[in-house]
Amino acid sequence: MTVPGRRSSTFSRLLRHGFTDPSGAERLLDVPELSALRGDPVLLDALGATADPDLALRGLVRLVEAQAETERQTLTTTLLSAKPFRDRLLGVLGASEALADHLARHPRDWESLVTYEAVDLHPGVAEFEQGLAEATDPVSLRVAYRRCLLAIAARDVCGTTDVAQAAAELADLATATLRAALAIARTAAPADAAMCRLAVIAMGKCGGHELNYVSDVDVIFVGEPAEGADEGKAIQAATRLASHLMRICSETTVEGTIWPVDANLRPEGRNGPLVRTLSSHLAYYQRWAKTWEFQALLKARAVAGDPELGAQYIDAVSPLVWQAAERENFVPDVQKMRRRVVDNIPAAQVERELKLGPGGLRDVEFAVQLLQLVHGRSDAGLHSGTTLDALAALAAGGYVGRADASQLDEAYRFLRAMEHRIQLYRLRRTHLVPEDEADLRRLGRSLGLRTDPVAELNKEWKRHAAVVRRLHEKLFYRPLLDAVAQLAPGEIRLSPKAAGQRLEALGYADPAAALRHLEALASGVSRKAAIQRTLLPVLLGWFADSADPDAGLLGFRKVSDALGKTPWYLRLLRDEGAAAENLARVLSAGRLAPDLLLRAPEAVAILGDPEGLKPRGRDHLEQEVLAAVRRADGAEQAVAVARGVRRRELFRTAAADLIGSYGTEDSPREPDPGALVDRVGEAVTDLNAVTIAGALRAAVRAEWGEELPTRFAVIGMGRFGGHELGYGSDADVLFVHEPREGVDEQEAARAANRVVAEMRRLLQLPTADPPLLIDADLRPEGKSGPLVRSLKSYEAYYRRWSLVWESQALLRAAPMAGDPDLADRFIELVDPLRYPAEGLGEDAVREIRRLKARMESERLPRGADPTLHAKLGRGGLSDVEWTVQLLQMRHGWAEPGLRTTRTREALAAAHAAGLIPTEEAQTLDEAWVLATRVRNAVMLVRGRPGDTFPSEPRELAAVGRYLGYESGHVGEMVDDYRRITRRARAVVEELFYGA
Repeated sequence: MTVPGRRSSTFSRLLRHGFTDPSGAERLLDVPELSALRGDPVLLDALGATADPDLALRGLVRLVEAQAETERQTLTTTLLSAKPFRDRLLGVLGASEALADHLARHPRDWESLVTYEAVDLHPGVAEFEQGLAEATDPVSLRVAYRRCLLAIAARDVCGTTDVAQAAAELADLATATLRAALAIARTAAPADAAMCRLAVIAMGKCGGHELNYVSDVDVIFVGEPAEGADEGKAIQAATRLASHLMRICSETTVEGTIWPVDANLRPEGRNGPLVRTLSSHLAYYQRWAKTWEFQALLKARAVAGDPELGAQYIDAVSPLVWQAAERENFVPDVQKMRRRVVDNIPAAQVERELKLGPGGLRDVEFAVQLLQLVHGRSDAGLHSGTTLDALAALAAGGYVGRADASQLDEAYRFLRAMEHRIQLYRLRRTHLVPEDEADLRRLGRSLGLRTDPVAELNKEWKRHAAVVRRLHEKLFYRPLLDAVAQLAPGEIRLSPKAAGQRLEALGYADPAAALRHLEALASGVSRKAAIQRTLLPVLLGWFADSADPDAGLLGFRKVSDALGKTPWYLRLLRDEGAAAENLARVLSAGRLAPDLLLRAPEAVAILGDPEGLKPRGRDHLEQEVLAAVRRADGAEQAVAVARGVRRRELFRTAAADLIGSYGTEDSPREPDPGALVDRVGEAVTDLNAVTIAGALRAAVRAEWGEELPTRFAVIGMGRFGGHELGYGSDADVLFVHEPREGVDEQEAARAANRVVAEMRRLLQLPTADPPLLIDADLRPEGKSGPLVRSLKSYEAYYRRWSLVWESQALLRAAPMAGDPDLADRFIELVDPLRYPAEGLGEDAVREIRRLKARMESERLPRGADPTLHAKLGRGGLSDVEWTVQLLQMRHGWAEPGLRTTRTREALAAAHAAGLIPTEEAQTLDEAWVLATRVRNAVMLVRGRPGDTFPSEPRELAAVGRYLGYESGHVGEMVDDYRRITRRARAVVEELFYGA
């Protein structure tokens, strides 16, 4: 008797045995049907060993209750006396609610778990065919299928088979089921069966002998006419048989469904005929097939129907599979498929996705298949459709390190075991790790994690997923280093030929040179070489992710040669997580940033500092440059220091731009391209202004000491004044001076001219640093006018002679260097010109439109595509800027927001003032940002300025990567550019030309 308020001893025992609802379990144990089992301690121990004791007990009660009176004692006696049967039955009931439902509906099927003979432990297709032999219709086939599935699950949950053997058994059961379904279809249509030969080819996981509990079974059908039959009619008959086979397996009946049969991997997918002849298949694969179709064929296996025809199909397509790696765009195609899979996962599910998410099963499968296709050309030992067998073969052949292969094998097995147990519970097709605590507890216990199942499960899952996340480093790149390193005796390495094939497949255009670089970096026994061997597998992956892996690796070798002996360089890359990836992105994205870095390699330290990529403000830079000028010994040395600062800051700006455009593992790509453009424009403008200020101070000090005989200011014009400079832009300027008190005007003018000449000379001296070109062609009278004018001279000129184009050019005028008071008075002088009171007259508007039309017809370079020229082409920079500037000149007098030198700011102000509708303003802004980024991209990639897309494929691909287009999408990039600028041009026609 239980004392009130105290727990019964049974309650406590149930808790100890892992029951989460001991009260409910007590009630179940008290049902009359379990009277023969209730007092036996063996039963509680067996229930406690299951994944979910509560679930197992509920299932057992349902099974016992479903037995006929005569059968119940047989079941209970067998359960108590036969431990293997007890473990199997309760193991299944504690892991699968769906199979418990099946046993409740078919109470005699428990007998299939009693047999415990050698052949029963590892059945094959023949044994499963025997198990399905009595099925004559879809319903009886489902019952027989579940009975066979029951035995597979029992062996699986009891550990009699491992996860790979269970997957192989599931594939063998699928093979037997397809054969049985085809037999039923042939019996239902004997005339069709007599007219044709039909072979069923398994694909995907079924073909690879690694099927899940619940999965689509991917197939391809091949048909041929029987002897004497018409081919067209025979293929129609074969199609009817194939369709019936699919319905037999896929349709829902009173016994549910088996699994969907999916034929979408066939030529032309769901748009193509369901059944083709062998010659039709081959014609398609030889002419039209895409890379992914050959990757899919790697797992093709004839499983049902005409065995001779199936074998002919496999023999015919196999050579095509192993030639796939020689196809153009092979690697980009495979990478694109992987990215597309990940991109299609709903954001909320990515972290729970076992199959498709980062560090998931598909990562391992894709990587192994890629290596098989690369090296299987010359090694038939790699021709396996099973992931784990292929991984073992890659390790045995030296294509993958043994330790890395072992780690990945363990991770893959664990993730597949998780997937199996998740699906087994309700026999539903899912790859999502559950969120419910009870589900996670059952899952953890089913995998042998008993102390704290949920915490242990999450820990193990994350550990194995982390191993898989780094698999590209392990599978693709580390063996390349072993190919050029000193290996321990007995270790197998990639041959030079295999290493070259690997590098070529990973996107390296010159594999022999890449191997030489790897050997130079990583061979030897020094500490430096040891660190490089740790770094390079990761770096090679990042290089391969770029448009020009060869340039990345060459740049890394050059930087390493220059800095290899400094103690901090390799330590920075090894210990600062972001530094190595940032360096890889910068070195492989084009020529400009690596060229800037190689002129002073110590700037690599910028990449490891979390604050290092943020632009320095103008005040900070000006202090640094002017202090250096004061310390310098002569003007040339002073300006060399100023240009060195400019080079360093250009590198900082380019690196931040590239990393923001590409994104890294730790920081995603900047989602707002306009923000990237603004940052570059502001940063380059600031550092050019500071460099000019330094050159001005150096030129003055060299001849006049601390003070020039005349006040002097540099006014920025064009993109310089608009704070919109790109990497390759000249600095458009005006020079203005004003004689100091008591100084003769001619003497002041001579001094001003001499200082300008000296500044330009100093800024263009041949040095390792990029020159800063100063362009003063926007001055009054252009090239014909004096280089420097006094403020009075400007005033007189603008009052008497100023043309409308000069007023328009002055919209960009902004102080940049020199005397701030003089610069401010110059701006006061020109404000009435650029923002005329009451706006522009109609004559002036017509003149601006005429000038623009003339520029469009005369200034576009001969042969240039007007739809792709970023500056002067349709909807490009010029179109947008002239439209905005016309609005500024017409309405700037009344709208203070329009009085700015920045294009995007003025455009936003025009929209805010109601001068441009929202959609049109967004269209112009998008086109202007895109055209600016194209110009920046060209300079970053080619190392020299350009206004149109490069024609060289690698350079074009690099521009695409900078703009956010993945490899293989350059056509889409060009189409998008044309579409965006075409829409912008339509807005320009309306707003600028009044069309």
